[in-house]
Amino acid sequence: MPSPESSSRERAPILVVGGGITGLTCAIEAAEAGNPVVLIEKSAYLGGHVAAFHRYFPKLCPPPCGLEINTRRLHNNPKIEILTLAELESLSGSPGNYQAVVRTAPRFVKESCTLCGACTAVCPTQVPDLFNCGIGKKKAIHRPYPMAFPLQFRIDRSACPQGCRLCADACKFGAIDLDQRPAKKTLRVASVVLATGWEPYDAGKIDNLGFGRFPHVVTNVMLERMAAPDGPTGGRILRPSDGKPPRSVAFVQCAGSRDRNHLPYCSGVCCTASLKQATYIREQYPEATITVFYIDLRTPGHLEDFAAKTVAANQLELIKGKAGKVEQDTETGNLLVTAEDVLKGRKSTREYDLVVLAVGMVPQSSGLPINLLIDEFGFVSSGPPGVYASGCVKRPAEVAASIRDATGAALKAMRNRTNGAGHE
Repeated sequence: MPSPESSSRERAPILVVGGGITGLTCAIEAAEAGNPVVLIEKSAYLGGHVAAFHRYFPKLCPPPCGLEINTRRLHNNPKIEILTLAELESLSGSPGNYQAVVRTAPRFVKESCTLCGACTAVCPTQVPDLFNCGIGKKKAIHRPYPMAFPLQFRIDRSACPQGCRLCADACKFGAIDLDQRPAKKTLRVASVVLATGWEPYDAGKIDNLGFGRFPHVVTNVMLERMAAPDGPTGGRILRPSDGKPPRSVAFVQCAGSRDRNHLPYCSGVCCTASLKQATYIREQYPEATITVFYIDLRTPGHLEDFAAKTVAANQLELIKGKAGKVEQDTETGNLLVTAEDVLKGRKSTREYDLVVLAVGMVPQSSGLPINLLIDEFGFVSSGPPGVYASGCVKRPAEVAASIRDATGAALKAMRNRTNGAGHE
């Protein structure tokens, strides 16, 4: 009779697609229960959107603490194989014996990189800083962000001048390989967990709210990066075009959400997130005027207490009414928000220094090479046997709910086991 250890070695791994907080949790829970795991992530780093958050709600604690613990657990667990810049190209087979083809893009930087920075010093090209939501630029060879895991540089070769080898010539350790090519791996896996997460809705599609036309209209994800100490403004919330502190801020809820022209559904977390971000404003600018325009303030369960305390402690003005239009005063550059006030039965136009659009969550379910049941909003309802959706690709959810759901997905995935698995 084989020993438990030999049986564990023979198990096919669980494939986790997506390295955000849901995918990280699922991979760690499954591996620490004795199951091999392959975790793939299409970006160059793990952590997803949570890595870019300034604080969680309702405790208002910084995410890097929890992420550091999780990345340490990942790093120290030999049962977890991590593939970044990787996407699932195809999946065939059956539960316990799936064949997954994973395509990996080149990083152009090897693991021997010491992070000395000599390459970035000579790099002549800058690219938009996507981790900071396009606020500012960084070199074509860069770390995605200071605490990124894996802690390696990568190169955006599409931005490099023809024939440029300055970074490779500057590297004393031979860690840059500009000849790397895309590769494919074929894996036999027992089950698959889809944790591909979400992206913010494109606020530029909401014509009446001025994003992309007026520089002082920002999104909630942009404000999160502005408030973060490692963000593009060093943690200071400032008006983008002139760098001035905002004396008045309007939060516009349901920016594109609950709107049949954009996202018909409620994204669930936006109201609580805006209240959290209002605390950022109040901490930095005690005298600022802060207004929240909302349709319904949805903070269910224990978050009702957080909402009540936050509103009272930060002297927020809540106006029940949809913001219909954002314009810019041509003389002052300030923003004019026209909105209805349902409770007072009137419409008014008010002036603000900064407007924050609470854009909704868009599930990242398109392009997956699996026969999935997708609902009318793009969320994954179910998959074939042995394939489980988890986190925000399944429904809008806050971090705590995503973590709970990831643990459940790990338990389901562990039920599908087979022998003789691995790379081909």
